[in-house]
Amino acid sequence: MDAREIIGALRRGEDLRAEALTWFAQGLADHTVSDAQAGAFAMAVCLQGLGCDGRAALTLAMRDSGETLKWQLDGPVLDKHSTGGVGDCVSLVLAPALAACGVYVPMISGRGLGHTGGTLDKMESIPGLSTTVDGARFHQIVASAGCAIVSASADIAPADKRLYAIRDVTATVESLDLITASILSKKLAAGLDGLVLDVKVGSGAFMKSEAEARALAGALVETANLAGCPTRALITDMNAPLAPALGNALEVIEVMKVLRGALRGPLYELTLALGAQLLFSAGQVASEDAAREKLSNAITSGAAAERFGKMIAAMGGPLGFVDTPERYLPEAPVIREVTAQSAGYISAIDGEALGLVVVALGGGRQVESDLVDPAVGLSEVVRIGMRIAKGQPLARIHAAREGQADRAAAAIRESITIAPEAPRTTPLVHAVIS
Repeated sequence: MDAREIIGALRRGEDLRAEALTWFAQGLADHTVSDAQAGAFAMAVCLQGLGCDGRAALTLAMRDSGETLKWQLDGPVLDKHSTGGVGDCVSLVLAPALAACGVYVPMISGRGLGHTGGTLDKMESIPGLSTTVDGARFHQIVASAGCAIVSASADIAPADKRLYAIRDVTATVESLDLITASILSKKLAAGLDGLVLDVKVGSGAFMKSEAEARALAGALVETANLAGCPTRALITDMNAPLAPALGNALEVIEVMKVLRGALRGPLYELTLALGAQLLFSAGQVASEDAAREKLSNAITSGAAAERFGKMIAAMGGPLGFVDTPERYLPEAPVIREVTAQSAGYISAIDGEALGLVVVALGGGRQVESDLVDPAVGLSEVVRIGMRIAKGQPLARIHAAREGQADRAAAAIRESITIAPEAPRTTPLVHAVIS
């Protein structure tokens, strides 16, 4: 085959055979396809699209460009993926909760992207813990703890890694087909028996409109099911941070509050909603209500926290982390409250702006090589609908320097809208796509 012929066919809007897409994906992985050809391919897909069958074929081709994991376990292998939000630390609650329910969760996760936090960065705020493990160790941790949250090895979907880097510099990131293939090629390479997708919509999400979120959710679910992995998606609200904290160590503290039974709210509720879809679709329970009850019992009994502790220790973290997490997590030297300048109701929160506040504090990356400060961020962030008095705290800033805290305070006040009347409430889960 010839890369030029494939690119030309795409440019003319012709359907490509699966064999052509497999050849091209392998060429991405072994560099027989040049950067220029990869960029032209990505642009042709952006302009013409691949269609349902082509999207599924590209996803499988990129999955098969590297290693695919095989499991020999006594229960189903399940996972969850989020399209990214602020204060979204569901993975750290959901993985051990599912493990406590008798399933296995080999979660290959990513780092922060733009204004959104990264699951791996949150995990690595725990001293000593490393998310980089080899294949044999990955299998051992999943088998013993029931779950592991790790970074992708270079052998997982190498075609996607190469194409993603090229898309980032050729204005081709926003193709629905390429987004779908990128997300699913890595997830399907993990050898899953089932997957649930958390497609976020709102001010703190990449998808700002319901129509955009539905289009992406539909493409992901359709493609994953065509590829043989039973998959559902939830479209969930991201018009406010999911947890009342933003920042790596601060979000881990919120996770531990949920796992120790001390906190309810959106983080807990979304964990149950996503986990229920997985347990029910995998045939582990008779109904979604039974699945929610099973997950809730796993959390309230302490079984999920125990699984989390086993995973943390197996990945190099402290043995006693679950009992006294505050003892181990880093603290910022500057902690300051930012207060409301008027009374009223919290009517809107610009989640993306708050996420960028955390990035500016050093809790995220502005370029790939930036180091992340795990201690900085925001805690005790107000929620939409709360009634607030003048002078009452909107959030607590955790900063490395006084000047950073000053700039963060101004940005927080601009990001939170206070109105005289209570706003209309919106549901946490907008829709289920199955």
